[in-house]
Amino acid sequence: MSDLTHLGESGEARMVDVGAKAETVRKAVAGGRITMKPETLAAIRAGDAPKGDVLGTARIAGIMAAKKTADLIPLCHPLGLESVEVQFDFEDCAIRVTATAALTGKTGVEMEAMVAASTALLTIYDMAKALEKGMVIEGVRLLEKTGGKSGHWRAEIAD
Repeated sequence: MSDLTHLGESGEARMVDVGAKAETVRKAVAGGRITMKPETLAAIRAGDAPKGDVLGTARIAGIMAAKKTADLIPLCHPLGLESVEVQFDFEDCAIRVTATAALTGKTGVEMEAMVAASTALLTIYDMAKALEKGMVIEGVRLLEKTGGKSGHWRAEIAD
């Protein structure tokens, strides 16, 4: 069991020791989308949702969530993030969320980017659920990461 990085010698969960690792510039991009009826999308675009500014609130929620990732995911290291960005793109009957997290450090920011994207999507749902309860969050995943020992990685299947 000692070959598994998050398990101790007797199989107990543990946080990986990154003390001896070199600091590198690290960046991760994650995304997903939320599908909805055309009238729900139109209301969000026009700023006519009952709870107010859906995308502005979702952007702040995603950024705040990235900063709290270690509080949510048990074995994640608390990180001093240098930047978090949350972007939105309108599609036919959907909003695509892309979150980017970056830092110079000893461990990656993949989870921070994924938590940011997921939380932004959940916030869109919460802010617009009075308009439509059947919205679907889908395809949340890591799209790209750079830095660290494993270097650059990009998802093979494009969205």
